[in-house]
Amino acid sequence: MNNAKRRQILERLRAANPHPTTELNYSTPFELLIAVILSAQATDVSVNKATDRLYPVANTPAAILALGVEGLKEYIKTIGLYNAKAENIIKTCAQLLARHNGEVPQDRAALEALPGVGRKTANVVLNTAFGWPTIAVDTHIYRVSNRTGFAVGKDVDAVEQKLLKVVPAEFKLDVHHWLILHGRYTCVARKPRCGSCLIEDLCEFKDKTEI
Repeated sequence: MNNAKRRQILERLRAANPHPTTELNYSTPFELLIAVILSAQATDVSVNKATDRLYPVANTPAAILALGVEGLKEYIKTIGLYNAKAENIIKTCAQLLARHNGEVPQDRAALEALPGVGRKTANVVLNTAFGWPTIAVDTHIYRVSNRTGFAVGKDVDAVEQKLLKVVPAEFKLDVHHWLILHGRYTCVARKPRCGSCLIEDLCEFKDKTEI
């Protein structure tokens, strides 16, 4: 795919959704961090249901740490992998208090050092909470990038590096959200909805559908 076509795709996505953001509910960087940790292999809807109950009770590192692992599990047990996530979140809260005065650090290495936080989670927090032009490649972005031909790569790291290379600076802050939403609702996994896709004519996928 050439860069002129990529720019057209980005311009259409921007025109359709000028101010995209995450579908996770949050009001502080810490709430976003916890929501993103919980969202691994879980839907945003299921995470929001849990955090809508949790955050009115505990939405700071100290308050969640005070719940303890078992107390936290009561709020998140409807989410997949909740046992491991509860352990990681309690450890993360303790580390934030010990090393960062209870604040979420605006630093990739410090974020990735937190239990349960990898590169993707760090990228989401840096982008969405702090406005960094990072691109967190998840399954949706990986699929959309490869299927359309926008940024082909054999794994998520390769796709991330390709996106960082080919996406113009003016689109970098929002492209993460546009591609996730496109993959979640239009360019879905098994049968993409090409018939209702706003970039269908620019997409290089060979086996397009009519729906």
